[in-house]
Amino acid sequence: MKAQEHEVSTMRSGSEPAGPAGDVREYNRAAWDRQVARGNRWTVPVTSEAIARARAGEWEIVLTPARPVPRAWFGELRGREVLCLASGGGQQGPILAAAGARVTVYDNSPRQLEQDRSVAARDGLEIATVEGDMRDLAAFPDRRFDLIFHPCSNSFVPEIAPVWRESFRVLRPGGALLAGFTNPLVYLFDDALAQQGELRVRHVLPYADETHLTAAELAAVRAADEPFCFSHSLEQQIGGQLEAGFVLAGLYEDLAPEHPLNRYLPAYVATRAVKP
Repeated sequence: MKAQEHEVSTMRSGSEPAGPAGDVREYNRAAWDRQVARGNRWTVPVTSEAIARARAGEWEIVLTPARPVPRAWFGELRGREVLCLASGGGQQGPILAAAGARVTVYDNSPRQLEQDRSVAARDGLEIATVEGDMRDLAAFPDRRFDLIFHPCSNSFVPEIAPVWRESFRVLRPGGALLAGFTNPLVYLFDDALAQQGELRVRHVLPYADETHLTAAELAAVRAADEPFCFSHSLEQQIGGQLEAGFVLAGLYEDLAPEHPLNRYLPAYVATRAVKP
């Protein structure tokens, strides 16, 4: 699931082998730090020109690979407290700050957070950065934020119910969670063949790199500095938000760039959920 996950994830949370003998969060943290060095497209900061346009009210950002989030999903941003959850990389956070929000970027990768700090210093933005696991927001009190922006990234942790529970806790009543995630059907297929244009069903869901790949394939993942991935069902993704207390207020789908699944169905989903 590597190439498409790199394509979709705007910020990654999580150097030792993962699995029974290691810590996924620690491994993924180091992997994303190295992805910054490799120039992964989701780790490249926005330009000063993009920041200037955002200050003038001309901006758009994504939760999924390509389709911009509807501006109506954000509401009024000026002066609002926004948490960019697992969203480091110098992209979404700086744009939202330039649009007038009071932004905190929370991410597992120190190098990803450094990208946000570098844009803030370069363009005179005020952005707070906090390192941590997306499943644990203990650094923040209850009802701290008006909006949470959570692009595709929860496929880099093995369980996501804590992500939804913690998001609900730190949002103020009436606040919204904007989240992007991968359609679990993506994980059915042999990834190496998919990159060659062939869709061949291989994996039983739920998927996890550490349990579904061979030793040689895992070694290749590590050699490429790729983070480990996990599939999550639509019940866990959407139903999990509802169980946490959210009310679903919006949903759209997006395609997987350069992936053969694109011929048949959208591979990504974005939701807007509101805390009553």
